Amino acid sequence: MVGDLYMWFIFLWSVVVFVLVAIGGYFMFRKFLKKLPKEDGKSILDWQGYYIDETLHLWTDDKKKLLNELVEPVPELFRDIAKGKIAGKIGEYALEENADKMTEELIIKGYIAATPKRDHKFLRKKLKEKKIDASPYEPYFNQ
Repeated sequence: MVGDLYMWFIFLWSVVVFVLVAIGGYFMFRKFLKKLPKEDGKSILDWQGYYIDETLHLWTDDKKKLLNELVEPVPELFRDIAKGKIAGKIGEYALEENADKMTEELIIKGYIAATPKRDHKFLRKKLKEKKIDASPYEPYFNQ
């Protein structure tokens, strides 16, 4: 009886450890793929950093506050990573449009492009809370 319980404990513990290692490995492998250089010699993370550095002077305090409010639904553990990815996409759009300052439209457009479709409902909810009309951004939601 005790031997059977011990064997089940060892089996379940082995399954738990395997699952945790697999999850950790998955996220480490994703990060590794983002660090691999593309055809142009720069990785996804290199470009993200470039866009952020090039547009850092365009951000005002109120626009930084808006970005922070938009990423509030993201779990705190992943918030900095999400904010970096979103800020990189916003910076990319700002450089493409030769913007002289960050605008609400650029921020929302970049947020939509940088997040998966399943997260757009959180953005819509946050825009509604802030009394921002989401209808001008519908074409971006549908891309």
